[in-house]
Amino acid sequence: MQRLSIEEIIGNIESQTPFEAVTDDYSFTIKIEAYTHFVCAAVHDGHQLRQELWDNCLHTAYERWYEDDPATKSMIADHPIVIAGLDTRFEYDLNRAPEVAIYEDAWGKQLWKKPLSQEMISKSLAKHHAFYKVVQALIKKLESLHPLCVVYDMHSYNWRRWPREVPTWNLGTQNIDGDRFGKSIENWRKSLSEIELPNNILSTAAINDTFYGNGYFLKYITSHFQNTLVLATEVAKIYCNEYEQVLFPEVIGCITEELKYRIPQHADAFVKDYSK
Repeated sequence: MQRLSIEEIIGNIESQTPFEAVTDDYSFTIKIEAYTHFVCAAVHDGHQLRQELWDNCLHTAYERWYEDDPATKSMIADHPIVIAGLDTRFEYDLNRAPEVAIYEDAWGKQLWKKPLSQEMISKSLAKHHAFYKVVQALIKKLESLHPLCVVYDMHSYNWRRWPREVPTWNLGTQNIDGDRFGKSIENWRKSLSEIELPNNILSTAAINDTFYGNGYFLKYITSHFQNTLVLATEVAKIYCNEYEQVLFPEVIGCITEELKYRIPQHADAFVKDYSK
């Protein structure tokens, strides 16, 4: 893996060069082995919080981990294009618009002992802006190469906090064209429901049951590109103990292996169905 500037990353994309890199400020990673018609993303995988913010943060490291989406990059790491955040959403949230990406409070609790200075805010928003410059360049390049593209926008959620039974997998689709892409959405839901998980964990899948696909990442791509479908895919945190901060490698490994063939299978069918 190389350490590259945003300009170098975009240059590689524009010249269609395969590469794997971390940004020079270590805010996110990107791997492109081949310029395929599908992308995997894990914008909330990271847990970093830059050191100058530590003493001012009221939330513990565990509280931050609990609300981030740990291991979501691992689940998609084998695919040819993977982009993933390294920083915690508590510093800046890549799945929120820039004007609301910096939290003042989070999940009912004040986040900062003292309000952040404009300098601190600007540092974080610069990383948010850089990420979307790369996303813009990447999807633009892929749409120039393929009639259609699909982005698998991977997230996880804390299922134990829900007072009712919730699905193992949830697809948020309210901000994508259901009339146009309904068949592909249902095919992805069905494929996820067929995953056989260890430890007697059921694999159920629903659409707009717990989350609705209101994230900025999906909205940004959908509003800027006409021929790219973004599938906001949430997995319940059945792959860890949310309360003890323990990951279950056998469950993560199973999901990774299942997605290794289900994602390209779905992406190929998507292009075949919709490029006619």
